Amino acid sequence: MHFVSLSNSFALIFIPFVTPSPAGKGRPVLSCSSGGDVCVTLTTLKPLDSVSVDSKMSNRTGPFLWNLRQFSTLIPTSRTVRQYPLGLCRPQMAYSNWNPRNLLLNNFDNRLQAPVRCLFQNALVFKSGDDFQTKGTSSVTVLTLDRLLCPRRLSFDSKHSLISDNGLKKTSFHQEASSEDVLTKETKPTPVTSRKLSQECNSLSDVLDTFSRAPKFPSSNYFSAMWTIAKRMSNEQRRFEKQLMFNHPAFHQLCGQMMREAKIMRCDHLLFGLHAVVKLGIPQNTLLVQTLLRVVQERINECDEKCLSVLSTVLETMEPCKNVDVLRAGLRILADQQVWKIERVFTLQAMMKCIGKDAPMALKRKLEMKALRELDRFSLLNSQRMFEVLAAMGHCSVVLLDECSKMVVGNIHGCPFKILISILQSCRDLRYRNLDLFKGIADYVATTFDVWKLKQVLFLLILFENLGFRHVGLMDLFMKKIVDEAGVLNVKSIVSILHVYSSLNHFHTCQTREFLEAMAGALTGCLHQLSSENLLNAVCSLCLMNRFPLAAVNQLLQKDVISELLTSGDMERNVHKLHILAACLKLDDAPYHKAVDLALPLLPPAPLPPNAKVAEALSSLLGDGCFSKNVQLPHNYHIDFEIRMDTNRSQVLPFSDMDVVTSATDIQRVAVLCVPRSAYCLGSTHPRGFLAMKMRHLKGMGFHVILVNNWEMEKLEMEDAVTFLKTEIYSTEALPTANVNLQSTC
Repeated sequence: MHFVSLSNSFALIFIPFVTPSPAGKGRPVLSCSSGGDVCVTLTTLKPLDSVSVDSKMSNRTGPFLWNLRQFSTLIPTSRTVRQYPLGLCRPQMAYSNWNPRNLLLNNFDNRLQAPVRCLFQNALVFKSGDDFQTKGTSSVTVLTLDRLLCPRRLSFDSKHSLISDNGLKKTSFHQEASSEDVLTKETKPTPVTSRKLSQECNSLSDVLDTFSRAPKFPSSNYFSAMWTIAKRMSNEQRRFEKQLMFNHPAFHQLCGQMMREAKIMRCDHLLFGLHAVVKLGIPQNTLLVQTLLRVVQERINECDEKCLSVLSTVLETMEPCKNVDVLRAGLRILADQQVWKIERVFTLQAMMKCIGKDAPMALKRKLEMKALRELDRFSLLNSQRMFEVLAAMGHCSVVLLDECSKMVVGNIHGCPFKILISILQSCRDLRYRNLDLFKGIADYVATTFDVWKLKQVLFLLILFENLGFRHVGLMDLFMKKIVDEAGVLNVKSIVSILHVYSSLNHFHTCQTREFLEAMAGALTGCLHQLSSENLLNAVCSLCLMNRFPLAAVNQLLQKDVISELLTSGDMERNVHKLHILAACLKLDDAPYHKAVDLALPLLPPAPLPPNAKVAEALSSLLGDGCFSKNVQLPHNYHIDFEIRMDTNRSQVLPFSDMDVVTSATDIQRVAVLCVPRSAYCLGSTHPRGFLAMKMRHLKGMGFHVILVNNWEMEKLEMEDAVTFLKTEIYSTEALPTANVNLQSTC
């Protein structure tokens, strides 16, 4: 005898549709109660002709009960079945050959007829036992197929669907537990979490061993635990453990289990599992990673704020591919829709960092406005991270960066080296210049100079050079350190140090000579290790500082080295540096190389700036015939304006070829250079390396050099611009007697 408990709505819907059976011997029949729950009892009736007319309707229940008996055979006999959070069941003991999910999904269609597959949803099926004392019935074991207990609806095809869309209302069932049920509850194991696994296991293989002994749902916990353990290891140990993980026999089983459970596990478990899979170094083009990405696409609307944060972090580290691009596009849509609902600053920053530089400008500005609204809630870590976030998004918000800079400078002490590097790199990428921020970082490093490694300070100086920032105190300390420890420098460090000091045109008042000698000696000692390009870079940097090491220059001037530089690598850049080398050898104090004549390709012509305001001011001050524009000089030097005066710089002379020939010794040539802001070190008028070399070489050619700052000239009225040029062109002694309008002298 079988006993089935059904909901009231179930009975009202399905009992009228039971088809009649042919007449014959005693047949099973349904009898129902009228309470909230319907109790269905299987009994044996008398022949049809001995039953009243009112009871003949029971003959329609025959096929239904036959199907019911077929369904009851699905449940393993003599096994206690325990309900699990997914709404499925499996035995109390672990059996390797019996998987309840496979039983329900794979055998359901084979063991049941089509009309019954949808019949037993929201039903409890009871199987006969041995200890129930009531006559005609016995204790039962429960198999629940309630879809409301599942965290997510199973998405299979219609032939294998366990869930109906008929909207049946869930009915609560109350059953008195037998002694066997009580025993089951007492022995029910605690679900294993990723935190517990990471605490109990010491290696990635231990986690896989635990999985192989008793797999538990969800499988994402095993991946999360392995990533937690891997984070505690050194880089070398992590590489070794990952290799053992890939070779472990249970690893492929865990990957397969993860793919099978992806559609039914909770969304946060799915995303944390994907995050761990990516961090563990499983290749992105594998079936596991691509399957998880596809499932996340289907379930992206289930993501809450925490899930969106994890998804953003995962996508940020992944290479572009079709599935990643689709997810990033979906994340942009969600960010646009839910930006004002985001509560956590960390989640906001993760989404901003993930949307990419090619995101619509309207979305970038909306996220920027949200971040500005949350400024009062920014922690120090949020302020430090905002630089990297905006750089990843490719959006320079000056207001936001200024506020974050104030918090960073105010809490600079104890700031880790990685954070400082990240901030400076982001400022470089965003072209954001904040003198107070750079000075605060440099002051902090200079104050704590002894606790920093030489490579760390060099890395900071390289970033400062990229930003055009010259901190005198820090560079002097580093110069002294180099003089004492020049022997420990490698090739890369030597080339980088020479580039930084030559580019920023930094010289110590007392130790410049010792520093240049130490660097030249270190360069000479590693000539056999230098590539042609590194040798060119190092020698060119020393030439900018008016230093010419004989051994290095001789090696660079060899024909095979020059030929290699002109035919490989960045040829245009190499040609430009070779022209600088040739100019320095001719014009600077390098007597033993003046006879060298390098046959170099011509440089492409540089665009000529208009400098219209300076030209107008000079015309007003001197007249049109007293200066020349865009003068090209030897060694590829160009000056914006040339003026010719007497040796006392008290009188402007007419500009003609005859004057140049007949009275060259009595003429002072004046070069007016219109200089952009980038030609100076940040926040000062200290010229950078190339401008300083150009001024040195022009003076060697007999010019008096006048620098006109473009950005300052644009702010001046014409009358003020004329006054400024007058004070710069005429000498201090001749200025009181000089006439403002000297057109008559020309």
